[in-house]
Amino acid sequence: MSAVPLTAAAGSFEMNPWSQHHLARVEQALSQWVGVDAPAGLGDAMRYAVLDGGKRLRPLLVLAAYEAVCSGAPGEGARPAESSSAAMDAAALRAAMDEAALRAACAVELIHAYSLVHDDMPCMDNDILRRGKPTVHVRFGEAQALLAGDALQAFAFELLTPDATLIPAATQATLCRLLARAAGSAGMAGGQAIDLASVGVALNEEQLRQMHRLKTGALLQGSVLMGAACGQAPAAARDALSDYGAAMGLAFQVVDDILDVVADSATLGKTAGKDAAADKPTYVSLLGLAWAQAHAQELLEQAQAALARSGLADTRALAALAEMVVSRSH
Repeated sequence: MSAVPLTAAAGSFEMNPWSQHHLARVEQALSQWVGVDAPAGLGDAMRYAVLDGGKRLRPLLVLAAYEAVCSGAPGEGARPAESSSAAMDAAALRAAMDEAALRAACAVELIHAYSLVHDDMPCMDNDILRRGKPTVHVRFGEAQALLAGDALQAFAFELLTPDATLIPAATQATLCRLLARAAGSAGMAGGQAIDLASVGVALNEEQLRQMHRLKTGALLQGSVLMGAACGQAPAAARDALSDYGAAMGLAFQVVDDILDVVADSATLGKTAGKDAAADKPTYVSLLGLAWAQAHAQELLEQAQAALARSGLADTRALAALAEMVVSRSH
């Protein structure tokens, strides 16, 4: 399952073939790895939570960032992360980093899936529909849903640290740190805590932005940074990609707030209008629909500007993913 190298930035870019290729790689790997040998029906709940649904945006961001870094100037991207790896030939190193990127793509999807399982439970958002089908706690019960989420979270880090691999230990450690920070109290979990504490509370714009940066944006930004780490991005490119991920992560949530108002449940694959029903602060409720739509476009422009200053030869997949986020209908 090697990566498909991107062509020169000046050429045309076909998003559908690129995404379909990588979606197939990710789906195959998840199907092969998730829930295997888990006891007492736990594997069934894990696989139900992960497989056959979702946009897979986070895995695509990992792989797009990795390929963008590897499109850089000769000698940049996929360099050895430690002296013990220096003896690898270029082909072996690239194969190891391809494996790291695929594992990172799957790991970040497992964290996302676990968060959805837990968020949907009665103690959180109490939702019954996710990805067009009953939520995990509705299908398997609350206890099994809780355990499935726990197991998916743990397995994400197991995927990043495989046995008998040529992936440098320093790269494995960096990926674990990036994912843990994006998922923990400084990221997704912290944002969810703010969200739960903000029901019925009048937040200002900066408070709302901070909540969304953590709850949604941190894992999207982390996905980009994990891809950059797999490619051993130079500092300037890594900083630009971090800015891209931050802008796009916030744009995703702004669009989510918009869709919660303008789309229906069948289109979304989840319950529409639940934020308003729960009296949760959103960009639409705070600043209005027209402002939210304009702000999503502003964030897209910020993401595009960050790619332009990255110095990378080919960022077309990342640019296309940003466009997809802002223009999506579900």
